[in-house]
Amino acid sequence: MTTIPDKPALEGLERTWDAAWAAEGTYLFDRDAARASGRAGVFSIDTPPPTASGSLHIGHVFSFTHTDLKARFERMRGKTVFYPMGWDDNGLPTERRVQNYYGVRCDPSLPYDADFTPPFEGGDNKSSRAADQIPISRRNFIELCERLTVEDEKQFEELFRKLGLSVDWSQTYRTISDDTIRVSQLAFLRNLERGEAYQSLAPTLWDIDFRSAIAQAELEDREQQASYHRLAFHKSDGSGDVHIETTRPELLAACVALVANPGDERYQSLFGSTVRTPLFDVEVPVLAHPLAQPDKGSGIAMICTFGDVTDIIWWRELDLPNRTIIGHDGRILPDAPDVLETEAARAAYAELAGKTVFSAKKRVVELLQESGELLEVSKPFSHAVKFFEKGDRPLEIVSTRQWYLRNGARDEELRERLITLGREIGWHPDFMRVRYENWTNGLTGDWLVSRQRFFGVPIPIWYGLDENGDRDYARVIVPDLGQLPVDPTIDVPAGYDEDQRGVPGGFDAERDIFDTWATSSLTPQLAGGWQRDDELWNLVAPFDLRPQGQDIIRTWLFSTLLRSTLEDDRTPWSDAAISGFIVDPDRKKMSKSKGNVVTPAAILDQHGSDAVRYWAASSRLGTDAAFDPQNPTQIKIGRRLAIKVLNAAKFVLSFPVPEDAQITHTLDAAMLATLDQVVRDATAAYEQYDHARALEVTESFFWTFCDDYLELVKERAYDQSDVGQASAALALRTALDTLLRLFAPVISFAAEEAWSWFQEGSVHRASWPTPLEIEGDPAVLSAVGEALIVVRRAKTEAKASQKTPVARLVLGAPAATIAAIAGAEGDLRAVGRIADLTFTESDTVGVVEVELAPQEA
Repeated sequence: MTTIPDKPALEGLERTWDAAWAAEGTYLFDRDAARASGRAGVFSIDTPPPTASGSLHIGHVFSFTHTDLKARFERMRGKTVFYPMGWDDNGLPTERRVQNYYGVRCDPSLPYDADFTPPFEGGDNKSSRAADQIPISRRNFIELCERLTVEDEKQFEELFRKLGLSVDWSQTYRTISDDTIRVSQLAFLRNLERGEAYQSLAPTLWDIDFRSAIAQAELEDREQQASYHRLAFHKSDGSGDVHIETTRPELLAACVALVANPGDERYQSLFGSTVRTPLFDVEVPVLAHPLAQPDKGSGIAMICTFGDVTDIIWWRELDLPNRTIIGHDGRILPDAPDVLETEAARAAYAELAGKTVFSAKKRVVELLQESGELLEVSKPFSHAVKFFEKGDRPLEIVSTRQWYLRNGARDEELRERLITLGREIGWHPDFMRVRYENWTNGLTGDWLVSRQRFFGVPIPIWYGLDENGDRDYARVIVPDLGQLPVDPTIDVPAGYDEDQRGVPGGFDAERDIFDTWATSSLTPQLAGGWQRDDELWNLVAPFDLRPQGQDIIRTWLFSTLLRSTLEDDRTPWSDAAISGFIVDPDRKKMSKSKGNVVTPAAILDQHGSDAVRYWAASSRLGTDAAFDPQNPTQIKIGRRLAIKVLNAAKFVLSFPVPEDAQITHTLDAAMLATLDQVVRDATAAYEQYDHARALEVTESFFWTFCDDYLELVKERAYDQSDVGQASAALALRTALDTLLRLFAPVISFAAEEAWSWFQEGSVHRASWPTPLEIEGDPAVLSAVGEALIVVRRAKTEAKASQKTPVARLVLGAPAATIAAIAGAEGDLRAVGRIADLTFTESDTVGVVEVELAPQEA
């Protein structure tokens, strides 16, 4: 126990108690206890691993607090809580941050430099242009990624400790560690063995800045300006022109067909015929497909390889040729498609080769104007364009060979199984399940899991080379499981030696890495010891809780459920808790791209962690919360509450409790009976993942307790000669004990501080309160409290001090209220300093007549 300070304060509590919790192992996962209780006695959390690239924002504080509330509740309920923390190190955001921070870029062709020193540190985006960045080897680049993420993770842990997360910091993992790489590679090889992973050469959404393929789940639509260009295609029989409208005239050399809706009468006569493209004079067919929109443009469109995802569908379903003209750098390829046969066509293409898409569009328009085949350009309009969620420029579609995992997009049985398992999960709030089902049912292709980047988990594959030294994609070489983890660019497959790398008849390494979600989709396995610690895995899996944001239902939640389905045919957790967004005062979602993100460090310093935790706990799951850093009202209310708890605890503890004390007074029993119902309501709310309701009922009672009950009984509690003193002191101490435990998940530091003044051990290891089943009428507390309010109001209206004695007071109230007050009349008389108190029946509680004592009149 600690000494009660003269002036309780919140300042410094975070540092004091974080150190104490760490020293005492307050939040460590107790393997022995878990072993003794079995899986039923464990509460396991599949904690979100925040991306270790940059800084945490207020949204992390918001959602991670929600998780912590549940963890603390379950721990106090007697569960052995498994609450790990992961860091998502690898991925495109980390690489971008490293490039800008150190002023470098990766060039895998360069040799490793053991003495390399980056040009600067803390780039602040100074080197966002690739031309300004120093090229370095892949190994040098990865070392810098490792260095920076480790530093970011230290800062993240420090902030989360300050926030008071009850994480077991000995159960921490990184998505780029050797253990993680081994688990990720092992899971993929099992997918490959079962036929769930495969490789394919296909059109791929491509980010030209990151030079990597992008999966469907990582896309977002952004509004961009465009104009329709009306072009004249020429009928092959010379009978006239066909007019189409396109926003992408720069892809004209990649045109493979025109398409119209089969029901569009305007083009019935054209189906089955051919036309010749403007400028390049290539003969292409006119085809029918139901995705063509009669009311869009002229109703007939050109199919190019590839302008958008609809082009991919048309290309695949109509069995069209591939004439890709955009390279991985976003520029027009140097070699013209073979179908450009005329000298004029090849000359026109030569003017485009090497240009960016933007420059190529400008030049094509000029050439079409010169040829007279550009009929009209519409006024600019805004339309949705696909972007990588982390990218700066629109995605292009290029043909690449990639690795995929089957996800139900083309497998109805798997898709239905994913829907069925999704319905076995308890969703909080329940309507979030619909978002999961909509995503699952709306998938258009399997999950693309390979990335053409550097800092990530290597895909553990080699390829046999034929007699010409070319890859034989039918001869995929996999490592022995005992070799894992492997880097195929460094390690050698069994049966080969290093001299055979890259030579005819030898082998070649897969250089791609896994998409970061392909690793993050295995967070239960990574944290829970899958294929590493069987006992731990059986104690924690399937996990109890997946907490996360609503925006990554389509990525993290779906992909984790998919991997669990493929591996174990079960859900990875029983419940999913989905936090809402943080929005600014204008109700706009906070995001780095919008520049309205608030970092939490200053807020925590200024207001204290308990105040911030209170703000987060006040919002229900799935509900967006507005945050105004200039006037954080809820945070200020939370700080006031935490300070009040400390002061109330000090006041209550000033009353000695006799050893033989019992609850004998009507008002004391009424207060505790009311508190019993608060315990029941708060417990039920936490069980239903409604932390906001649990806080609401607890806080409401607490203010009644302070404003009414404390005032009513303090005279009796002080007076050692009063026969009711022991009852009051015991009731106060009992209520404080219960309230601190109820508040512990929310204002964790203040609750621990006050608890330490009179109890041994941590409040966070104390048992969750249960109803005392006190025989009392809660109506008494309500009635006496209401009467106290009207007495105070009468004195205020008389412009008298609350300490002014009252010679005579007539209180009007309903009969039931009068009966309820009767048992606590003495407390009301004492606190109101009322000499003569009488009652009269009326419809409402109010002072009918008041006479102040003469000396105060």
